[in-house]
Amino acid sequence: MPSQATEPVDDGSLPVADEKGWVSTWGPVALGVLVILWFYAFEHRFGPKNFQSAFDWIWSAWNGENDFEHGPLFPLIIAGIIAHRFKLLKSLVSQGSAWGLVFIILGALFYAAAYRTLQPRVAMGALPFLLWGSAWYLWGWKVARLLAFPLFFFWLAIPLPSFRQATNGLQIIATAMAHHGSALFGVETIVQGTQIASAHGKWEPLEIAKGCSGIRSLMALLMISGAWACVADMAFWKRAVLFLAAFPLAIIGNTFRLVSIFVIAEYGNADWAINTWHDWSGLLLFYPFSLFLLLCLHSLLEGGLPWRKAARREVRRTVVTASQAGEPSKPFIAES
Repeated sequence: MPSQATEPVDDGSLPVADEKGWVSTWGPVALGVLVILWFYAFEHRFGPKNFQSAFDWIWSAWNGENDFEHGPLFPLIIAGIIAHRFKLLKSLVSQGSAWGLVFIILGALFYAAAYRTLQPRVAMGALPFLLWGSAWYLWGWKVARLLAFPLFFFWLAIPLPSFRQATNGLQIIATAMAHHGSALFGVETIVQGTQIASAHGKWEPLEIAKGCSGIRSLMALLMISGAWACVADMAFWKRAVLFLAAFPLAIIGNTFRLVSIFVIAEYGNADWAINTWHDWSGLLLFYPFSLFLLLCLHSLLEGGLPWRKAARREVRRTVVTASQAGEPSKPFIAES
């Protein structure tokens, strides 16, 4: 009597091969995350009296004194960019490459140098190398290439003391441009160094301080333009132009803000302009105006508004069935 085939019983457990595949895929990821967390979150080597970890230091460095109040937005923006490209990243996963180990070792050497010299900036600068090298080693070059900008974008979140030396130059530029810009609206001013006064004595002399030089706005706008360029669907050189445009746009936007203060002080309430409007003009005027200029530049580079350009890029496929005598019908695909 022939034996009857028995149906496999599904008890909800994973096959052994799948379990091994899961361990081989995500085991190194979990191990890498634990190692990075240990050295960056729990190893206290930096800061005053070596009481801070690398993560503690970067969090404390994101403050108004360093003009980096926007620093906590960087991890959120990077995570958002990666989430935006997650489906594409998932489709590009391939065999890992040993070349990733080169950058992992390079990042480890940078961290070791930072640990030895007590330089937290070097330690934070090593983090993108570790993450990017790990992605290349585990998931291949295509994934690593797509993750390069979001991960190394974090370098802009590291406050650099030498970069703040540009404050003096920006103060002089801001003072000169605010002086000439105010003249366009009939406001006559007198400039002494970085101090601007009303030629008719309608308001007290104002000092273009370091915070008003535009360095704070420049750093924030670099973050915005970098994220904008990363998600923009355009050629690489256009993305580079969009990113570097943050420098002139920050100067123009800050000049517009300063001119608005002087115009209101000249023709309106000087006390309200110098205090209330000075404190709120960055949020209510600088950023909307700068983002509008960024949109105009993007549209100029693309030859139209970005969303309309993207709509025109959609490829429409039309399937036409063509048949000949004695031949089977074959699909013909036309693209427009």
